[in-house]
Amino acid sequence: MSAYMRGQFPFMGIAGPQQAALTTSALAGLMKPAQAELTGACATLWALPEREFQYAAVKLLRRNVRVCDSSFLPHVRKLVVAKSWWDTVDELASRVVGPLVAAFPELSLEMDVWAGSDNLWVARSAILHQLGFKDRTDSQRLFGYCLLRCGEADFFIRKAIGWALREYSKTDADAVRTFVVENAGRLSGLSKREALLWINGGRKSARPRS
Repeated sequence: MSAYMRGQFPFMGIAGPQQAALTTSALAGLMKPAQAELTGACATLWALPEREFQYAAVKLLRRNVRVCDSSFLPHVRKLVVAKSWWDTVDELASRVVGPLVAAFPELSLEMDVWAGSDNLWVARSAILHQLGFKDRTDSQRLFGYCLLRCGEADFFIRKAIGWALREYSKTDADAVRTFVVENAGRLSGLSKREALLWINGGRKSARPRS
């Protein structure tokens, strides 16, 4: 598991299904936490060395994001920039940041700031936060973020652009196709391939592989 993550983190070696079962068992019967309790619990789990603890924190957040208000976003950003890798960042972006923005639309302005961040994981989170929005997607923002970061050489940014566009293509294929054609000279080959994968009849896991 550590090798799969390029040696980024130590692991206890607990397989995914067992992790899920253990976390579910640990959380069973507990009352909904207050936002302050959620913040503290996640900070504690994030500070532990083994990666499985960060996975548990993400699951805890996914289950309880509805108890949080807009002031919780800075706490999520701290998790995005600490021990950053796609396995936690992508879940935080789509399953925690996204629901927060959906519940508190004023946070879209903060996403604009994130999209221009020097931290690639923060920028990736902004690009991916609308993954589950479907027909509620703010396409102007999505396309704007893609153009803002389209010149990046970083794999994870180029991949995120393609992934976000591909997901939106399931809602508005014409808009994505037009966007890719009109900006073919600006988007990377990777971003274009990923963006058009579903439109062209391909099917691919949403997980980035590198």
